[in-house]
Amino acid sequence: MTSGPGEGPATVVWADGRLRILDQTLLPAEERVIELTTVDLVVDAIVRLAVRGAPAIGGVGGYGLVVALDEGAPATVTEARRILAEAGERIGTARPTAVNLSWAVNRVRSAAMGGDTVEAVRELARVEAQRVIDEDRAACAAMGRHGATELATRHRIMTHCNAGRLATLGIGTALGVVYAKSEAGHPVEVYAPETRPLLQGARLTSWELHRAGIPVTVLPDSAAAMLLGSGRVDAVVVGADRIAANGDVANKIGTLSHAVNAARAGVPFYVAAPLSTFDPDTAHGDKIEIELRDPGEIRFFNGKATTPPDVEVWNPAFDVTPHELVTAIFTEVGVLRPDYTRSIAEALASGSQPQIDPDPDNQGESHES
Repeated sequence: MTSGPGEGPATVVWADGRLRILDQTLLPAEERVIELTTVDLVVDAIVRLAVRGAPAIGGVGGYGLVVALDEGAPATVTEARRILAEAGERIGTARPTAVNLSWAVNRVRSAAMGGDTVEAVRELARVEAQRVIDEDRAACAAMGRHGATELATRHRIMTHCNAGRLATLGIGTALGVVYAKSEAGHPVEVYAPETRPLLQGARLTSWELHRAGIPVTVLPDSAAAMLLGSGRVDAVVVGADRIAANGDVANKIGTLSHAVNAARAGVPFYVAAPLSTFDPDTAHGDKIEIELRDPGEIRFFNGKATTPPDVEVWNPAFDVTPHELVTAIFTEVGVLRPDYTRSIAEALASGSQPQIDPDPDNQGESHES
């Protein structure tokens, strides 16, 4: 697994007939690439956040169907289609909030169902899964350019969670804007709140930005309001796991707090997300299913109890930011502005896609078999 200078191993790659990911639960202490050779391993990697970020888990989910076919070794087309249906249900529902996962799985499954031989079913699945990855790489690059243009005079960026190379199949969504600014020669520095549940901002965002040579400062989530009020932040840019038809944004828990505090401080609040993250079938944010995580993440720290054992714990993985707190949304087809119901519908109807580079960043990955 290779990547561009200073980037570290690629987050998700299919090479030599194998699905490989960088296990993000071990960062920053260890960079370990693991193979996902069974549906159980694919689901486990998604659930335990070994791979995370809406676009990245979509890429893994799509190739997970190819893994399912290889594991099941179907003898007939009927059996292959049954494996696709069963694996698609398991993988596609592994994390319910991020719409990219079910979107990618359904897309790959639909493409593969048209095969008239077992070999054709698998090849159609593989080709469509790789197309999901290639399109996301192109989308990340395009939204980064749009965001960098919008924020040309804003250099001190606060983000949340990790929405960079580790969360996507390209340069990132929110951090894609940061990388694009850097590439354009803009001065840029990033503030990264630590982020629950697994310190994705502290462990992951700081790791990849530091490797890229971009100044980054980590802060407690609870210090973000003070930072925003201090005048040291020019803009907030975050990613998204699902965006409703009216522009309400589901993202990592803590995002809503940052949006409220940014509005109070007069700091613009932007979202960066590909069109695959938009859910036109969900009218508004209160209809988005919010994943609840293991209470043990709160009850224990470094193996020691932090609460009495019988105390209730509420541990949501995401929250929903109302659309009225969102200044604009960076997508691969342009910058969307209020009224979001209209601008989102127009963007989704446009059918426009950025140019796909078959080998972005000269990564040289093998996409065969």
